[in-house]
Amino acid sequence: MHADDVADAYRRVIAERDVRGAFNVAADPVLDADALARVLGARTVPVPARALRAAASLTWRAHLQPTSPGWIDLARGVPVMDTTRARTELGWEPRHSAGDALLELLDGLGRGAGGPTPPLDRHAGGRFRNRELRTGIGSRP
Repeated sequence: MHADDVADAYRRVIAERDVRGAFNVAADPVLDADALARVLGARTVPVPARALRAAASLTWRAHLQPTSPGWIDLARGVPVMDTTRARTELGWEPRHSAGDALLELLDGLGRGAGGPTPPLDRHAGGRFRNRELRTGIGSRP
């Protein structure tokens, strides 16, 4: 979901005085494996969830990548949001597709754009995240 679309939904909620409660906001289409492959110009490769989680766990423990295997579980269990209420009560529609938002995020990560927070700072981990490997960041107690 694009940050501009989230901001627009938030603006509509605070501007509308007669609404209460939570609103689901999400971009279309749902990025399942096939949609993700289309957006990235790739093909799908079936991988059992256990094997994917095991690979994520091994590479995380070896400090080869910064994502704990719990993110695999999270990604596999993300619910599809019903945005009907935001669309009908607020007149909100996302302006950016889920695929376009993802491509913009990946472009920004590739260019090193972002703030000085460790996940976004291109200098935070050094080349190949050597500083994390030396200091043990990401290791479990």
